[in-house]
Amino acid sequence: MGNCFSVSIPCDQCMSNIFNTVDVNEGYIRNLPENLASLQTTIEELKARRDDFLRRITREENRGLQRLAEIQVWLDRVEAIENRVNDVLSARNAELQSLCVCGICSKTLRQSYRYGKSVVLILREVETLKRSGHFEVIAEQPQVPMVEEKPMQPMIIGRERTFENAWNHLMKDEVGIMGLHGMGGVGKTTLLKQLNNKFSDERYGFEFVIWVVVSKELEIDKIIDEIAQKVRLGGEEWKQKEKRQKADVLYNFLRKRRFVLFLDDLWEKVDLAEIGIPIPTTQNRCKVAFTTRSQEVCARMGVENPMEIKCLEENDAFGFFQKKVGQTTLGSDPEIPKLARVVARKCRGLPLALDVVGETMSCKRTKQEWLHAIDVLTSYATEFSGMEDKILPLLKYSYDNLKANHVKSCFLYCALFPEDYKIPKEKLIGYWISEGIIDGSKGIERAENMGYEIIGSLVRASLLMEDVDWHAMDVVYMHDVVHEMALWVASYQQKDAFVVHPLFYGMPKIKNWSAVRRMLLMGNKAQSFFGSPECPQLTTLLLQQGKLAKFPSGFFKLMPSLLVLDLSDNGKLSEAPDGISKVGSLKYLNLSYTPISDLPKDLQEFEKLIHLDISETRQLLSISGISSLYNLKVLNLYRSGFSWDLDTVEELEALEHLEVLTASVSVRPRVEQFLSSQKLTSCTRSLDIWNTNQEPYEIALPVTMEKLRVFCIESCTISEIKMGRICTKSKTVSPLHNPTTPCFSSLSKVYILACNCLRELTLLMFAPSLKRLVVRYANNLEDVINKEKACEGEKSGIVPFPNLNRLVLDSLPKLKNIHWSPLPFPCLKRIDVFRCPNLRKLPLDSRSGMHGENTFTLRYTEKEWIDGVEWEDEATKTRFLLSTLQIDYSHKFSLRYRVRS
Repeated sequence: MGNCFSVSIPCDQCMSNIFNTVDVNEGYIRNLPENLASLQTTIEELKARRDDFLRRITREENRGLQRLAEIQVWLDRVEAIENRVNDVLSARNAELQSLCVCGICSKTLRQSYRYGKSVVLILREVETLKRSGHFEVIAEQPQVPMVEEKPMQPMIIGRERTFENAWNHLMKDEVGIMGLHGMGGVGKTTLLKQLNNKFSDERYGFEFVIWVVVSKELEIDKIIDEIAQKVRLGGEEWKQKEKRQKADVLYNFLRKRRFVLFLDDLWEKVDLAEIGIPIPTTQNRCKVAFTTRSQEVCARMGVENPMEIKCLEENDAFGFFQKKVGQTTLGSDPEIPKLARVVARKCRGLPLALDVVGETMSCKRTKQEWLHAIDVLTSYATEFSGMEDKILPLLKYSYDNLKANHVKSCFLYCALFPEDYKIPKEKLIGYWISEGIIDGSKGIERAENMGYEIIGSLVRASLLMEDVDWHAMDVVYMHDVVHEMALWVASYQQKDAFVVHPLFYGMPKIKNWSAVRRMLLMGNKAQSFFGSPECPQLTTLLLQQGKLAKFPSGFFKLMPSLLVLDLSDNGKLSEAPDGISKVGSLKYLNLSYTPISDLPKDLQEFEKLIHLDISETRQLLSISGISSLYNLKVLNLYRSGFSWDLDTVEELEALEHLEVLTASVSVRPRVEQFLSSQKLTSCTRSLDIWNTNQEPYEIALPVTMEKLRVFCIESCTISEIKMGRICTKSKTVSPLHNPTTPCFSSLSKVYILACNCLRELTLLMFAPSLKRLVVRYANNLEDVINKEKACEGEKSGIVPFPNLNRLVLDSLPKLKNIHWSPLPFPCLKRIDVFRCPNLRKLPLDSRSGMHGENTFTLRYTEKEWIDGVEWEDEATKTRFLLSTLQIDYSHKFSLRYRVRS
């Protein structure tokens, strides 16, 4: 084949020459030991800087500040690069061992080259990240909602250490979910409120502090909506979402935020994922705390070591009991302190029982009364087992101690409502009157006064609790243990007398319908019922807040004794049920918040009806024929959709026995027709004038409107509100000039919203009972009380606002004066001034307002405004600046919400 020869050159030798040539320039292999050492040093320095930042951030977040976004980005990059460096360094020993003795080549040249290059590149990244880690500001004040502080009684004697232990446990890093369990009435909710309220002083790094009452009937949708509202998610778009979509949105909103969620009164497991709550971990540092009566619920919620809230020790219990009874009673007989210890011991340290029995015994000042109480408590406590033996008999003793049978009946009636349900006082009393528990034959107002007296006695006996809802409406509710006791008493008197099935579907199965006297199926999910139960004794049927659209024919035929029927807030009920006019006994009918277009047929058949509520029936076309309700005493027409005309006024005037009217009127001629009616204005309790967008005009409120409690004008062109007198001949209202005497003695709430023609509200100085005044979006309002127009009243000795406890002034760009000189405001608890740039002086001096700790608050939005306030003197400035609170003004609430706030 010829003279051929071959030369063999090893591939590794070639590659070595190539990589050595490159390495001469870059030193990836040759400088590997030094680069690794530099990387180790630099990453440690970077981590030290990161740890310093985290300590600073923790301090700032504990002060309620929020870390800057750029800080979080830098921290995330440090965490990411730290993981990469750890991966590189984990291969260090093997790579160094592969180097030759001189360190300029490698046994695995290609791998060493790639490893050395990665070391150099990541070292450069670490150095760059280290150089960029210089921040003068690391946190700022967050824009977060205020903590909703819960009303509560003072700390119970002996609970100080329990609270301290619960707080310390909750704040441990390793604790994400904390469960508080114990028997009913032991003080779990009180303790949870104390934990919640502690965050109102300092946020401890939490962006959101959320409080939700869960209760027996677990309503996932309601819980999700309530949490969303409190973290400022909501609006019409939110309402259109399905439950799962809402939970997903809520989860993604909260997963990058620190929150603490308080869930009160769990009766079963709440799946946090189902309600859109991220599981608390040591990484996200979020918290969930809940109360329950069941240890099983704690276990199902994943709490390994729940905290048991135990009854008070004997000495602490007796100390608490003595405080409730009072020293006057304890000192009224030398034997009573010894007997009091025996009674306190019977309460077994249960705070609710100590509270209720203590208040009951506070007026017992003879030895014989105390001996009798011991006998009763002892006899009842031995007849039952378990929790009922320890709680219900004690609560029933307070029930037994109620003086009159009608008061007991009123109390048991409250058991008809679900646990934690806030019952408007006025509505509850209306039920009582219509049921005949309270005699209304001598006048509705007189009967209502008795109703408020009964509520007061039940509140003082700790059988009911009071509150004010977001509509500024007075409400009452029952503690769940008291609620159970009331149902137990009612069923003990007659089995099946009370049927309480909120959120039920359809009609419940009851063995003995003939025994049922009162029934609540609130929130019923059925659109219709099938069949008609025979209920000869049924007197109250509450079917509000459901999805009912129709009733079967003859549904009410077998309810001959029915007195109270509440169908309110059934959004699909487009017509009144057929046949209800045949229920001749009916006295109370509520069709409010329904889309009915016509009144029930055969109105003349409602011979005994005394109370009709058709408020918020926006689809209602007419109330023609209402004059046939001969015995009607209470009529609520608030925001009903029918059109007012002269015939309407005349038909309402024909209601001979009408005592209480709630009305909404729009369009100027209709307003004037209404105000000129002596009959209607004299019985008007609430008047709402709205949407009269015509030329500016004045109105005069007749001084005979002595029953007027609530007055609201909204989106009106009213330029002035005066006092006037009705001329019966001309059917007009003549304004009074320079009035000098108080009137409108019942007027307690006034709301002015979006009335841009008003310049002053001097009329209000003649309303001595005014408690709440809310004025929003009145662009031309200059004075609340005008000096020139009020001069005659001032000369007569009238001092404005003697009972005012809350004043809200919002978005009033021209407002200059509330009053030209300081006023005593003896009942004033809060003033809100939002976006009123020209209001430079407040009518306050050092003696104004309520005195005492935490009794007065001045809320504002702009720091420039509070800094520019001209105080009466230095003492006034010192006093009120200590009671100021700057708030974040939210634009997410509707106007309807704001007018009632």
